[in-house]
Amino acid sequence: MSDISQAPIESTGLAYPFDRVPEPAEMMEVAPGIHWVRMPLPFQLDHINLWLLEDGDGWTVVDTGVASDEVKALWRQVFQTGLKGKPVTGLVVTHLHPDHVGLAGWFTRKWGIELRMSRTDFLMCRNLVLDTGRDAPQEALDFYRAAGFSERGLESYRKRFGNFGERVSRLPDIFRRLREGDKLTIGGRRWRVVVGSGHAPEHVCLYCEEDRILISGDQVLPRISSNVSLHPTEAYENPLEDWIESCKRIRANLPGDVLVLPAHNEPFYGLHERLTQLVDGHEDGLSKLLDMLDEPKRAIDVFPALFKRKIGPEVFFMATGESLAHLNCLIGRGLATVSRDEKGVNWYRRA
Repeated sequence: MSDISQAPIESTGLAYPFDRVPEPAEMMEVAPGIHWVRMPLPFQLDHINLWLLEDGDGWTVVDTGVASDEVKALWRQVFQTGLKGKPVTGLVVTHLHPDHVGLAGWFTRKWGIELRMSRTDFLMCRNLVLDTGRDAPQEALDFYRAAGFSERGLESYRKRFGNFGERVSRLPDIFRRLREGDKLTIGGRRWRVVVGSGHAPEHVCLYCEEDRILISGDQVLPRISSNVSLHPTEAYENPLEDWIESCKRIRANLPGDVLVLPAHNEPFYGLHERLTQLVDGHEDGLSKLLDMLDEPKRAIDVFPALFKRKIGPEVFFMATGESLAHLNCLIGRGLATVSRDEKGVNWYRRA
């Protein structure tokens, strides 16, 4: 399971200040008291960047990696060799996806600390974990049938349903909520919470105005575009419009010369350029998608408008979710309509 869309969006005009990436379990300082750790992922996207902020007599960790024996072993190396003998005293999770929240419960129990994240993502994560061991609900099967899935595709969905919780350690029963505009003091720095939406319901970024540093999670990535998908639980929502508006709001409210510390790829300069590229890339996809709807199409028919690569089984569900998000965005803008046939399949047309 990967968070990241396979739709490449050009990332020209950015500057990358570091000429290497850290080895697993290595702590690489990117600014005074801010350290970069890179952990492996068992997905097509094979890494995640995690951030350790030195905080007086302890450390605050931002994101955790997936719950796996391999990642736990690497963290133990960090604890033994990288923390200067000081404990982990704080934990911030940017959003609900397993590569970010996977070991949050393990951290809170090991170090006796609180988890800080947004309310919506905490509660949705707990809800998704509860699907582990359940049969796929009929409403979800109807959702993917409407998208154009064959019986074989629906059977594949049945088999993978509930796997979200496999890479998430048991979450704590309480947490401390983060919301837009909250201020955190960590290591003498003042960090402001900046919230985005679309990739996750309530994605937390941390911005230090004094030092011009943004810990962006998956909200802003330099070389790939974060997956923005429609899911059965919110089948009628418009996450892509949320995503586009989030990118515009962050571009308007933060300066362009910040050092961006993303969850994937490398730290970079060029925040405004990248946000513009992300917005323009999705708007271009929407335009191409609308042109395809001169003739009725199912969600699985419109991949060529949005993806430059062939969509294989490994990303088929992700691509379907992205296609549905773009189609709902066109419907939300009044540019497309949808009707369901007698077989339960949705057909999309230009309005």
